[in-house]
Amino acid sequence: MPRIKIELPEHFSFSTDIPIYIGHINYGHHLDNAQLIALVAEARVRFFKSLGYTELDVEGVGIVVADVAAQYRSEAFHGETLVVEMGANDFNKYGCDLVWRLSDKASGREVARGKHGIMFFDYTARKATSVPPGFLAKVGA
Repeated sequence: MPRIKIELPEHFSFSTDIPIYIGHINYGHHLDNAQLIALVAEARVRFFKSLGYTELDVEGVGIVVADVAAQYRSEAFHGETLVVEMGANDFNKYGCDLVWRLSDKASGREVARGKHGIMFFDYTARKATSVPPGFLAKVGA
């Protein structure tokens, strides 16, 4: 099976710092893979907040995560602060990819990169809906 390869944009539209706490560490004494996804979820919430949205209200509709891919580049450890960069690309009728990179703030060492495929969702009608034009305008798509 081929390895996952994530292509990153030249520039990310959003960045946030997230510290690694002891609860993020596994028995190998480094960042747990499930906790990495939880840290990216926190960054995703912050990304939407920076645009004036919540994950349940993006121009009146919500989002759901349709798929996730991650490519690990190095270990991360308790006490480090990660810089999480995020941006939106690869748009289709119902959604896009949120691509991300995590790096150690002190050294610049890349820890992981990946993407969350999201789709916009009308929680009242319980169905997928088109990408809101206002969101497209804010992310420069």
